[in-house]
Amino acid sequence: MKRLLPVLLVLAAASAFAQAPTPAPASSVDGQWRGTSDGGSCNAPLEYTLFIESGIVDGTATDATAHGPVPNLRKTAPPPPTPGLWQIHGLAKPGSFSLMAVASVKGTDRRGGKLNVSSQGGMLTVIEAGGCGRTARLARG
Repeated sequence: MKRLLPVLLVLAAASAFAQAPTPAPASSVDGQWRGTSDGGSCNAPLEYTLFIESGIVDGTATDATAHGPVPNLRKTAPPPPTPGLWQIHGLAKPGSFSLMAVASVKGTDRRGGKLNVSSQGGMLTVIEAGGCGRTARLARG
């Protein structure tokens, strides 16, 4: 019996450590979402790709019309580059929720914004609060 007790304790400890942690419950909006916005007041549509897992949102929005620095042929100040990539993050909830968007631009020019998202009938509607005021409808897949 003296030899069996340490073995039982080791087995009990090993089985306690071997159990996987319980995953967070899945959100009703979990999955991959894609879609294109209208141009809004900027006339520049965004291509959205959002990944939602257990309510945690990570994604991007890309502006294909964005341009970087242009050659300065007239010796005047060139227009500033426009953001071509937006990083999106936040927490998703059933119904409606807000996300943060941060633009990837060069230098000290930091651009950010807020996105209002609502879930209706298997679609996500993303509305840009401020900025260009673009609206996008995203579908799973």
